Amino acid sequence: MSGVGVYLVDHPAFYDRPGSPYADPDGRDWPDNHRHFALLGWAAAALAQGADPEWRPDILHAHDWHAGLATAYLSAAGAALPSVFTVHNLAYQGFFPAAAFADLALPPGFFSIDGVEFYGGLSFLKAGLFYADQLTTVSPTYAREIQTPAFGAGLDGLLRSRADALTGILNGVDPAIWSPENDTLLPHQYGLDDTEGGKAQAKKVLQRRLALDDMPGLPLFGAVTRLSPQKGFDLLLATFPEFIASGGRLALLGSGDADLETGFAAAAAAYPGRVGIVIGYDEALSHLIMAGADVILVPSRFEPCGLTQLYALRYGALPLVRRTGGLAVALYADRASWQRVMREAMSQDFSWGAAARQYQALYTGLATHRAAAAQQRRLA
Repeated sequence: MSGVGVYLVDHPAFYDRPGSPYADPDGRDWPDNHRHFALLGWAAAALAQGADPEWRPDILHAHDWHAGLATAYLSAAGAALPSVFTVHNLAYQGFFPAAAFADLALPPGFFSIDGVEFYGGLSFLKAGLFYADQLTTVSPTYAREIQTPAFGAGLDGLLRSRADALTGILNGVDPAIWSPENDTLLPHQYGLDDTEGGKAQAKKVLQRRLALDDMPGLPLFGAVTRLSPQKGFDLLLATFPEFIASGGRLALLGSGDADLETGFAAAAAAYPGRVGIVIGYDEALSHLIMAGADVILVPSRFEPCGLTQLYALRYGALPLVRRTGGLAVALYADRASWQRVMREAMSQDFSWGAAARQYQALYTGLATHRAAAAQQRRLA
């Protein structure tokens, strides 16, 4: 990333401790998490206002609740710099008790319904949604969904009131990393002209890696996922007997909810040769599953965008999903039809080019609007 500057927030009292940025070694949230992430937002807002004399940005772009207060600090300072706030998943809101507001160094009036207050506490995500000039999220469909009570997580009213500032821009996939033609993590690279050979080799390697039976004529299901209720894999656990009886085999890589981890480990023990589970994350294995699986399971209850299915399409692994679409086992028996659908999937372009052009247009329009408004103020 030549030419890209990186600023680090060095505050040992907040960050030099065991565990993760969110939780202690026992998995409990740090009691001062609101201060950790408030400092991140404050530092971003300070940089946006020229804290570094060598560089000053044109726009501040914050992502998710962790950086949500950056837009609030800009507003509190009366800064003219335009801001964009992107929601990746509205379900994660950075909610803290009302007493935490005293630690944030924001004006008292910011703790209100027209501010960071949210159901008696405070929400960093709401701060971003309320104070940013423009809002984006990771797909056009999700932008519509979060304006409804079903998917709005209590913020649908605010989002409807800001609908004119909300844009859904579909996430992209980096073809330098996620592309079977040049993926060095695969046993054999492949493209549209070698779908049978390349995927067949990856499937054999994946089956050996996870001790799965070779069952010609039946698809291999794969999953690379965070194990959480949102992702819907409890639905798969509940139907495992039927899944196995129909000839299903599963290669799963994931971690998260302790009960789901235990459930899938038990399934692997109960169905040797049919279920292979790796708890954790392994970059090479994630690529191998995308290449070796015939079908990628995405049973999410809701999904803001889902890079998993974009990766899967690129590797010719057809996504099996919930309401947003669906592809079934019966098709696999018709090899000509399966190949036709697989090739169509692989030919789709989900690279960052289209998204980058939309963001560039958004930034340009925002900067132009701010400049025109400033000119009007000077002439008034």
